Amino acid sequence: MKFSTWKRITAVALALALTFALAACGKGDSGAAPAGDAGSDAAGFRTLDEIKASGTVNIGVFSDKSPFGYVDENGDYQGYDVYFAQRIGEDLGVEVNYVSTEAANRIEYLQTGKVDIILANFTVTEERAQEVDFALPYMNVALGVVSPDERVITSLDELGADDEVIVISGTTAETYLEKNNPEIKLQKYDAYAEAKTALENGNGAAWANDNTEVIAFAIENPGYTVGIPSLGSADTIAPAVTKGNDTLLNWLNDEIMALGAENFFHTDYEATLLDTYGADYEDTLVVEGGVTAG
Repeated sequence: MKFSTWKRITAVALALALTFALAACGKGDSGAAPAGDAGSDAAGFRTLDEIKASGTVNIGVFSDKSPFGYVDENGDYQGYDVYFAQRIGEDLGVEVNYVSTEAANRIEYLQTGKVDIILANFTVTEERAQEVDFALPYMNVALGVVSPDERVITSLDELGADDEVIVISGTTAETYLEKNNPEIKLQKYDAYAEAKTALENGNGAAWANDNTEVIAFAIENPGYTVGIPSLGSADTIAPAVTKGNDTLLNWLNDEIMALGAENFFHTDYEATLLDTYGADYEDTLVVEGGVTAG
């Protein structure tokens, strides 16, 4: 074969390979983003006007974390965060599309445009604030530790070398213990239901999580005690949006302040949390209008 002919064949082969490669690159991941995201801007989020124009807001909530976000026997989303999410939809004038999330996916779902807002019991931390933008808070929270009555853990010092503490990946409990108590063995789970089942099956000495969650667990499940009701610093829970989505962030801040004027979050508490925590916890947990005590 002549050298010139070989060069022409090689050129054609390379052109065909490039064509197929480009075609493959053009095929997106069909599961990467929900329907309605076609209007997302180049930064990977939908602005306030785009959300209103679409008629739907995508809000990430838990589906297995009663009483904050869960699916009831009828298949409907319920809970403290869901009550707030529904009001957001009403005041935006759009339908709410609830997107079930796990703790470890909250930041990812915002950054990939899968949700517009996260309302999944999201504790504000400096590390998270580097990746998402938090609106004003609507709840107070700290860490807590629950354990079986036959061996109530009242201090982390009581844990032995072979003891394991159950945590949920992506939570502040995991971050706190890894940073402050690296000697403690952690048993990590992705979902709240898995963590609860592990504790009930005796797979860990204790479960560390938001104190609101472990208090609720102990109330609803006889045989368990919250031996450490507050661990580390007091924090707040707030909605989060994709970094740089200022139009939606500003709207949320205005919304939270306006809702505070009507005592909305106390009403939310009484509708969704009162049966679990009682009236004594109401003023301790609720943040009204984005203003925290002190």
